[in-house]
Amino acid sequence: MQAIWNNEVIAESDVTVVIEGNHYFPPTAIKQEFFKNTETHTNCPWKGVASYYDIEVDGDVNKDAAWYYPEVSELAKGIKGYVAFWKGVEVK
Repeated sequence: MQAIWNNEVIAESDVTVVIEGNHYFPPTAIKQEFFKNTETHTNCPWKGVASYYDIEVDGDVNKDAAWYYPEVSELAKGIKGYVAFWKGVEVK
């Protein structure tokens, strides 16, 4: 699987975890140079508190376009630290 934004592969892995239609990439699969931590957090009733990344490619920023769960509930332990995408990031 690849995550692509602004014509750049920003994450790539042979193994992702699919939950609620989203592919979660292992933390080692993302290209860190394109990811910047943000102050955004949201709460999922069964997964826990999500943290977000801005994605920056060639000077263009996609705000809060990736999220992950640094700590998870017992039900979501398989995606701790894994990264998922939205806001125009193509996953294929």
